[in-house]
Amino acid sequence: MKINPSNLFGINPYKKQSEKIEQASKKNPQDQIHISSEAKKLQGNEPSPERLEKLEKLKQQINSGTYEINGKEIAKSIVDFYKK
Repeated sequence: MKINPSNLFGINPYKKQSEKIEQASKKNPQDQIHISSEAKKLQGNEPSPERLEKLEKLKQQINSGTYEINGKEIAKSIVDFYKK
């Protein structure tokens, strides 16, 4: 029995798959997020002046090499945190 390859020259199974992917991407718009101005205020992006002053002092101590780490205080604060 002889099988003639008729009408098989125009078939590309991968092309159909790529067309489906392209159609799906056209139908689904990209996700977007909008944050209201009230939510931005609640987020508190701007640190307080006291916090900025404290950070500046810490930066100066680190740069000058005078910043010291107290391991006992750190351990105590960790223990206190997990006792809550």
